[in-house]
Parts: sequence; structure tokens; C-alpha cells
Amino acid sequence: MQSQPELFTAEPLRYGNVITLSVPDTFKVADADIYFPDQKLMVNRLSVDFVAKNGELLDFFYDMTKQEIPNYHDVWVTTSHLVAKGRYLVELSFE
Repeated sequence: MQSQPELFTAEPLRYGNVITLSVPDTFKVADADIYFPDQKLMVNRLSVDFVAKNGELLDFFYDMTKQEIPNYHDVWVTTSHLVAKGRYLVELSFE
């Protein structure tokens, strides 16, 4: 998203700690069939190590939320392939 922001669409914020983004399903993603299942949700909690190593990137996304708490401990990622819309969905939830 940082290198090609024009490809991403941000959905309206529904919750203060969640951002929802989508990208066209023509965007090249390795193992897309695994990470973006057709019409199903895949939910994963990012490991503590991943959060620690990628804090700057996660802070970039956290700044897009309406969260008033100055930090987060856990990050959940929900993904899906929205076939009818031709989009990959990515939702980040900061807790």
C-alpha cells in the first residue's frame, strides 16, 4: 500500500480500532488461494515477533484508525477474496 496507494480502497471506519482495505484481485499475491479464500474469511493473529519486527509498518496502518489508545498489543488480520467484486479484502484489528 505504501508503494502503490492508488490500487487500494479504504472502507469507511466502522470501529475505532479496525481498518478495512481492498485491492483488485488482479494484484499479484503469492499463494493468493491460501491467504485470500473465495467468499470465506481467514482470521489470524500476528505473532508477537512479527509485530515487534514490523512495528513501523503496523504503526502506519494504526494511524489510519480512530483509536484513542496510544498503542496496541495484538494485531488480527482478516482476509478474503470477494469474487463478485473482484477484490481482495484485508482487515486489520488492533487490540
